[in-house]
Amino acid sequence: MTAIDVQQAIRGTTAAEIARSIRSSIEEGVLSPGDALPPVRDLAAALGVNRNTVVAAYRQLSQAALVVSRGRGGTRVADRAPVAQEGFAPDTVLRDVGTGNPDPALIPDLAPALGRIASRPVLYGEPVVDAELAAWAEAWFEPDVLADEMRITVTNGAVDALERLLAQALTRDDAVALEDPCFLSALHTVRVGGYRPIAVPVDDEGMTVAGLTAALGAGARAIVCTPRAQNPTGAGMSAQRAEDLRGVLAQHPYVLIVEDDHYSLLSRRPYLSLIPSGHRRWALVRSVSKFLGPDMCLALAATDPDTAERLATRLSPGTTWVSHLLQRLALAQLTDPAARETIDRAAAHYAARNARVAALLQEAGLGAIARDGLNLWVDTGAPARAVSEQLMRRGWLARTGDEFSLRTEQPSTHLRLTVHDLDDADARALARDLSAAARAAALTEG
Repeated sequence: MTAIDVQQAIRGTTAAEIARSIRSSIEEGVLSPGDALPPVRDLAAALGVNRNTVVAAYRQLSQAALVVSRGRGGTRVADRAPVAQEGFAPDTVLRDVGTGNPDPALIPDLAPALGRIASRPVLYGEPVVDAELAAWAEAWFEPDVLADEMRITVTNGAVDALERLLAQALTRDDAVALEDPCFLSALHTVRVGGYRPIAVPVDDEGMTVAGLTAALGAGARAIVCTPRAQNPTGAGMSAQRAEDLRGVLAQHPYVLIVEDDHYSLLSRRPYLSLIPSGHRRWALVRSVSKFLGPDMCLALAATDPDTAERLATRLSPGTTWVSHLLQRLALAQLTDPAARETIDRAAAHYAARNARVAALLQEAGLGAIARDGLNLWVDTGAPARAVSEQLMRRGWLARTGDEFSLRTEQPSTHLRLTVHDLDDADARALARDLSAAARAAALTEG
């Protein structure tokens, strides 16, 4: 369609009506992926409405992932490609270094614990959190929580916890401060929930103070942060950065702070919280998926008492509790010396292999630093999508930084690589091929 045809197809005088009109045009095929929507000023003039009304309509569509803003490129109908998610690419013959998966050989064996946990059935009306697991979790969280009181809630994984935490505190169109680049599932959860993501840049020390201050000034009512092993960059907060962020947040005691400590038992960094003492709404979430396996869909959330009550209310309409069999199995693994030894070996393995591969990438002239976490965040020096395409021609499949970015105006030059399963020979081959791919991409794009 021409720009004039698109503009004439849009109707409405309120943001909701305009958004519905554009949504209908997309669903009916009148608008196709890549089609440009009218500039805000032009559409507002054509409909006789305030510019802010059109801005709000476009924001609703963006939150529903129906349109994307490309800065000076305008607002366009989004591609219907699936949302990027973690995991293997099952239909590829390429060597996949973008999975984000732990090593299955370093996940503790469940068999010894399975026979011990099914001691009795659990019936309706019983406590939703296993008492022994709650006691163990309180001891685990206590050194890292600055609050006087905390409550333990069990959810079906970290993403489930995040969805319920945001839903109990926010309403549609509320702003959520997210790290940029951002964990895929967090970004997806915020967008699907109808909230408005605000990008907070991440550097080597974590969330930036200026970025968080700006997000709060823009009305952020919730913050999602990864204090260590930030995904995808591997960054971890320094003590000074944590103190500075707490100073900023002390002025906003009712903003919900969600800390995602997904790497917890595998991390070799101390845990540093940005939650100030006395803060009113907070949650520290620790999933077991990185060290007990992604299929162990269980996370423990330590929260303030009021958030715990609200979280329990959010659990009631759907799944009212996490399987007690799963809770007992997690506890059996977390308290078993052999399982904990396997987790410790996994932590050492990931750190050692990431350091080794980073060194080989550096020798090849690439910007790679082994920080914390399962992955490496590699600066290729060229547009990442072009580098990825060149890398595919050499037999490798990687994730581009663009998939993790909230801001689309500037193409990423980074790749996120999962390399802990590469031996030295494969790692050298990757370094050689990635260096060549970066050079070829720079020439092509230049």
